Amino acid sequence: MGTVWRAHDELLGRHVAVKELHPDGGVPATAALREARAVAQIKHPHVIVVHDVVEEPAPEGPPGARRSYIVMELVDGGSLADRLASAGPVGVQEAARIGVALLGALATAHARGVLHRDLKPANVLIEEGSGRVVLTDFGIAQVPGTSTISEEGAFVGSPEYTAPERMQGAGAGPASDLWSLGALLCAALSGESPFHRDSLGGVLHAVVLDEIRPPRAAGPLLPVVHGLLERDPEQRLGAIEAESLLRTFAATGSTPRARYVP
Repeated sequence: MGTVWRAHDELLGRHVAVKELHPDGGVPATAALREARAVAQIKHPHVIVVHDVVEEPAPEGPPGARRSYIVMELVDGGSLADRLASAGPVGVQEAARIGVALLGALATAHARGVLHRDLKPANVLIEEGSGRVVLTDFGIAQVPGTSTISEEGAFVGSPEYTAPERMQGAGAGPASDLWSLGALLCAALSGESPFHRDSLGGVLHAVVLDEIRPPRAAGPLLPVVHGLLERDPEQRLGAIEAESLLRTFAATGSTPRARYVP
């Protein structure tokens, strides 16, 4: 959906990240404005900060074509996906910490009517030094009062982290983001999503029908993971309860008790 560059704001004298949108990838030019509006509605320490949207003529396109850029805060550090690739899975304490941060970000977004819809390790940044967790890339977010990319074309998202109700054509809700968080926690603890398969058809079958087998490494977090990976969104663990359980584990180290105990 875009390329992110490290840049320097000469006017304000600060380093920033600049995301260049790629409309030739099937993403409409309005994606930049949609993404910026989505993030602008969410003020939370674990959500990326957007400073501006910049447009310029696209010399290689048809007359009137514009190239769009989103100017964001620069988070020094790689993504969770980078960390998993370079250092392997994280421990349960670190997974719980990441989960608490993301639940806070999602709860704030959902309260504003914004659904992320693409929560995965590649869209979670870990700031070097501080360890701050930052949710980024709201490019396919659902924002109140605007059309979404999936309404304008084909399904978009990351199948291994997409809730079964979305796979089956139902509308997304806050519970869909929570399913994605459950898959992300499994990936953080084992190195890959529990729905990883060798083909797209295999992934779809795993998400919708296969027995869900969280990684053994989830250990004391299994009640939370099972609750988030409940296929019925009405029965899925809610953000408030999930955050409370993860905070309890982070504070005590003991297995949290939830209504989803396998």
